[in-house]
Amino acid sequence: MAFAKSQSAQRIVETLRKHGFSAFWVGGCVRDRLLGIEPKDYDVATSALPQEIARLFPQAIAVGAHFGVLLVDGIEVATYRSDHDYQDGRRPDRVSYETEPRQDVLRRDFTINALLLDPLTGDVLDFVEGRRDLRDRIIRTVGEPDRRFAEDYLRMLRAVRFATRLGFILDPAALSAIQSLAPRIREISAERIRAELARILTEGSARRGFELLDQSGLLREILPEVAVMKGVEQPPEFHPEGDVWVHTLLMLEQLHEPSVTLALGVLLHDVGKPPTFRVAERIRFDGHVEVGAEMAAAILHRLRFSTDEIAQVKALVANHLRFKDAPRMRASTLKRFLRMDRFDEHLELHRLDCLSSHRNLDNYEFVRRKLAEIPPEALKPPRLLTGRDLIAAGYTPGPAFREILEAVETAQLEGRVSTREDALALARGIIGP
Repeated sequence: MAFAKSQSAQRIVETLRKHGFSAFWVGGCVRDRLLGIEPKDYDVATSALPQEIARLFPQAIAVGAHFGVLLVDGIEVATYRSDHDYQDGRRPDRVSYETEPRQDVLRRDFTINALLLDPLTGDVLDFVEGRRDLRDRIIRTVGEPDRRFAEDYLRMLRAVRFATRLGFILDPAALSAIQSLAPRIREISAERIRAELARILTEGSARRGFELLDQSGLLREILPEVAVMKGVEQPPEFHPEGDVWVHTLLMLEQLHEPSVTLALGVLLHDVGKPPTFRVAERIRFDGHVEVGAEMAAAILHRLRFSTDEIAQVKALVANHLRFKDAPRMRASTLKRFLRMDRFDEHLELHRLDCLSSHRNLDNYEFVRRKLAEIPPEALKPPRLLTGRDLIAAGYTPGPAFREILEAVETAQLEGRVSTREDALALARGIIGP
C-alpha cells in the first residue's frame, strides 16, 4: 500500500511537471523518508491552481477548496499558498496562492515538516534548516514559536507528539512558548485534542509523551484529573515505586503498540485515587475503583471518545483489582470474569500494574492457566433454559425471570446441571410449583 501511494505521488508530480508546473513532495512524507521511515501518506505541493489541478486530474476530489487542496488517488495535492490573519486559533481567515515553494513552507508548523523533495531526482529543498533539525533531533517551529502556535493552538500538542514519536527534544523557545500559551489549548475542539492524545498514547514512548505534557503545562489543561496524581502517596508495601503519578508513568513506559482503549485504561486505571486518598492506620483509597470508573467515563465523554471506547475503558478501570480475588472465585464467577469482552486487555493491564508495583505475577499466571485449561465453549455454554421455556412451562413473565435464569446459568457453569430437564427442575425449585 505504501509503495502504491509513493508511485501515485510520483506520477502526480510527473504529470504536473509535464504541463509546466513546479511540484514537489512536501511535509511528513519527506521528513519520514529522510529518517529512514516508510511514509504512510504523501502530500504534493504545486504551483498549479486548484482549477488547473482539477483539469489535469478529472478524478480529483476537493477536500479543502478554501485552501486549494484536492485529493487525487488518495494523495493530497495543494497549491502553494501563504496564510493570513488567524482569528480562531485554528485556521487562516484568508489565503493567497503563490507561485514559488519557499512561501508555501514558511507557513508550516515545524522545520522538520517544511522540507520539499523532488521525487524524480532525490533533491531536497530546505528553506528553514529542517535538515539540520532532523540531524540534531529537535522540534523547532518555522518562525517565532508564539506566532506559530497562536495560528493553531493544536500545534502545541503536535509538538509534543512529534517529540514523543521521533524521540526528539523540544526547542527551548518552543517549550517556553507552549508553557505560556498552554491555557489556550482549551479553545481547541475536544475531537482534535482527542486525536492527538490517542496518538501520543499509542505511537510509542507514551511515558515520555506524558512527561512532556506535564512539563509543558498542557496536562493540567486537558487532563487535570491525571495531573493531580503527582504527589499522591501509596502504601509502600504494595507500591514501593512511589506515588500514583510515578506508578502510572511506569505502566505507560511498558506499553508496546497498544490499542487506544488499553492505553487509556493504563492512564486512567488509578484516576480515582487522588479524590479518595485518606490516611487511617495506613494510606487508603476506599472506593477508588468505583469512583475511578465513573471519572474515566466522564473524561472520555468530555474528549468525545466513542461509546464503545468509553465502555471498554470504564470496564478496564472497574475490574482492574478483581484479579487478586481470582484464585478464590467460585467457578461460575471466574468463568464470567474470563469471558468479559476483550479480556486480553484486562489481562495485560493487570500484568503492567503488577510489574510497575509489587512485581508479584501469581494472580496473572493463575488466570493465564485457567484460560488455557477452560475451553471457550465452557466459558459461555449454550443456555439450557430461556424465558420462553419458562413461559411454556406455565410461568408468568416478571422480574424474577432474570434471577432464575442467572441461577440456572450459575449452576450450569459450576457443573451442577447439564440438561434442560435439570435446569427446569432447578427453576421449579426456585419459583415453586
